[in-house]
Amino acid sequence: MSSFRDRLRFFLADAVTLRCYRAAIASKGDGGEYIRPGRSSFEARRLRGSHLRMTVAAVAFLSTGVGAASAAEPGHFGYGTSPSTEQIAGWDIDARGEDGAGLPPGKGDVATGENVYAEQCAACHGTFGEGGGRFPKLAGGQGTLKDDRPELTVGSYWPYAPTLWNYINRAMPMPMPHTLSSDDVYALTAYILNLNNIVPNEFVADRDSLPKVRMPNRDNFIWTDPRPDTAAEPCMSACRDPRSVTISSTAEERDLTPRTTGPLDDMQPK
Repeated sequence: MSSFRDRLRFFLADAVTLRCYRAAIASKGDGGEYIRPGRSSFEARRLRGSHLRMTVAAVAFLSTGVGAASAAEPGHFGYGTSPSTEQIAGWDIDARGEDGAGLPPGKGDVATGENVYAEQCAACHGTFGEGGGRFPKLAGGQGTLKDDRPELTVGSYWPYAPTLWNYINRAMPMPMPHTLSSDDVYALTAYILNLNNIVPNEFVADRDSLPKVRMPNRDNFIWTDPRPDTAAEPCMSACRDPRSVTISSTAEERDLTPRTTGPLDDMQPK
């Protein structure tokens, strides 16, 4: 399969060859496209000859220069450049929840976060994190996770405080993500944690203090899947008779899925 550079070379060569052909046809006639009002026949022939020489030189260049480059770099499309360290750093913005690895320098306190929140967040999430319209709540909900309608807020559900910083930094505010400084994100994180009574009013969030915050639901994210591992291999020949296959266990009574409300709660296993 020819490379993109080869296809480009042939395309340009065809275009220039067509130009040469048109110039050659014009040279046999009365000057064709080169005759204009006020231009002598001598000037028309000279211009026609100049264009013909230029197009022939262009064909030679495309056939040698571009062809040589293609031969020197087989399969290389020539797109883009190697990313710089600064460009890579612009995308490397994740912060790990469990230990805060990746959190940048900076800091923010609760009082500053209150002001940033009022300007950037309250329109969607409510004045005190209670949620507005269809936008989610950020505060409250403690003790509701086992209810029929649990409130999954930062305070009731999230296991790690650095995850809150990471999410705000990546995605908020919704219409204009990546417009907040690291200090503003730290201040917002401190304020939202304070709204949930997780940190005191004088708390200052930074790369050292956030991993030390103990979230209320942290210990409830440890879960062991009760389903057994299987080492079954796909059968291609001499397979077992499907009629001999039986179900030895199911997911019922293993707390694999939350209960719902309504008729499904009363359905009996078959």
